[in-house]
Amino acid sequence: MPAPDISTTLTHLITEWENECVEFKEANDNFPTSDIGKYFSALSNEANLRNRPSGWLIFGVRNKDRAITGTTYREDPARLQSLKQQIADGADPTITFRDIHEITAPTPQGTKRVLLLEIPAAPRGTPIGWHGHYFARAHESLVALDLAKLDTIRAQSLAEDWSAVVCEKATLADLDPAALAKARDIFANKFSERIPETEIRAWDDATFLDRAKITTNGKITRAALLLLGRSESTHHLSPRVAEMTWRLDGEEQAYEHFHPPFLLTTTLLYQRIRNIKLTLLPIGQLIPIEIPKYDQRIVLEALHNCIAHQDYRLCERILVTERPGELLFQNAGDFFDGKPEDYLLAHRTPTRYRNRHLAEAMVNLRMIDTMGFGIRQVMFAGQARRFLPLPEYDLTQRGHVHLRLPGRFLDENYSRLLQSQPDLAFADILALDNIQKGALPANETSIRSLRHRGLIEGRKPRLQVTARLITEPESKTDYLRHRAFDDDYFCKLIIEYLTTFGTATRADIRRLLAGKLSTALDETQQEDKIRNLLKKLRAKGKITMAGRTKSGKWILAKSVKTPVSI
Repeated sequence: MPAPDISTTLTHLITEWENECVEFKEANDNFPTSDIGKYFSALSNEANLRNRPSGWLIFGVRNKDRAITGTTYREDPARLQSLKQQIADGADPTITFRDIHEITAPTPQGTKRVLLLEIPAAPRGTPIGWHGHYFARAHESLVALDLAKLDTIRAQSLAEDWSAVVCEKATLADLDPAALAKARDIFANKFSERIPETEIRAWDDATFLDRAKITTNGKITRAALLLLGRSESTHHLSPRVAEMTWRLDGEEQAYEHFHPPFLLTTTLLYQRIRNIKLTLLPIGQLIPIEIPKYDQRIVLEALHNCIAHQDYRLCERILVTERPGELLFQNAGDFFDGKPEDYLLAHRTPTRYRNRHLAEAMVNLRMIDTMGFGIRQVMFAGQARRFLPLPEYDLTQRGHVHLRLPGRFLDENYSRLLQSQPDLAFADILALDNIQKGALPANETSIRSLRHRGLIEGRKPRLQVTARLITEPESKTDYLRHRAFDDDYFCKLIIEYLTTFGTATRADIRRLLAGKLSTALDETQQEDKIRNLLKKLRAKGKITMAGRTKSGKWILAKSVKTPVSI
């Protein structure tokens, strides 16, 4: 006999059902798992919006009249339970059925097998997706989760602070003594002008932690466990993940996991990064300068930002991937307040925080600031002071923030320019960095200003940082090979050729300009360049075509007298 509560639940769902939170299917054994995943996403999101603990996907009940018909879906118990893992693999964030209830329900034709798939409501502030797409219900239809519903779910987290929640069973014994001592040293140094150090040293641990805003009224918060907790005490945070992973990606591969106390283990992760020396030959010098591939302060700023802004409810680890030429930082959760560029040029100050309690504790331990200065002053300006390409934020992967920190020179013209002109405005540095990466600055005024001051040259879209500061013979030669001459120079060559030889085929002109066009142009671009030069000369009335076929030849126009000056 079925459990009374589940039988009662089935009866209730059939007689008093709600379209958006319950779906009935007859469902034979061929019912697609992908469709189950979509319904899982939709019913989970709808249960959240209607403040229901669960949504229900019922197999063995006809939707039209809610008659019990029975189902043959996955009659093998092991295969039925494997559905939980299949849904967990496709759900974002990882979540699965609360339970799969299998019952036999009485009908006039005898008992029938019915499955009740119990779907947990989406966590507050976090919509549930299926393979990157979010679903909802519109009456009985399965539809995409619209922006209004998406915003409603995400707004639920604005007034909540996951990091401030007290772990009732945690005690001071769950904190790491070395991390606790380090935290007190940092706090004493930071606030020594306001609070005598002797007073800070005299506080007991509970008083110190409350004064540093790490605990609340003597109780251990989730923030306290993240920053100061013993690694074996993270079970108090379960099922949330408190873990950073360093991964080496390249010809050699390796990885290592790091757990709380994050106050200490972020430095240990930094020490795993291979930090070789890069060399740069300054202008007019024969001895190169050496620059560490990565700066500790910049790396820790990026890593501490990941810790402070991670959405721990998504149960993901913070990932630091070391590649041959860069570090890639990844944390779960969208960029929470504004956009990265707001903090680069607009001097934006954050107005809200995903983990307010954690952020305040990290400020008191000098791990971050809460004014938004770290992105510009530490990471971007710090990288520019080292003459390296600037970091790049990538927000294209929904629900994640990626930060790339370059660890090699990209364009030595850019690096030498920063080395020779340390007073460049930050906006100029951002524009030059875009140019060295092959992108155009968004502001046309910026391009004109850089060109006027001789900091860039070339034509859009192939702008490049100027080489006028290069002195090494090899660098000059390499630059001139890639640099395009002025169009006037090429036009003069064509006119001089026609003046001397009378006619020229397209092949003749191609041979004339061979080795003179920029080697940065491929064959197709070089052909386009030649065609544009000929069109320019004909439009000015300097040359004309004799013949209308492919064998036609170019000649000087009658109005042109030699010598010609273009």
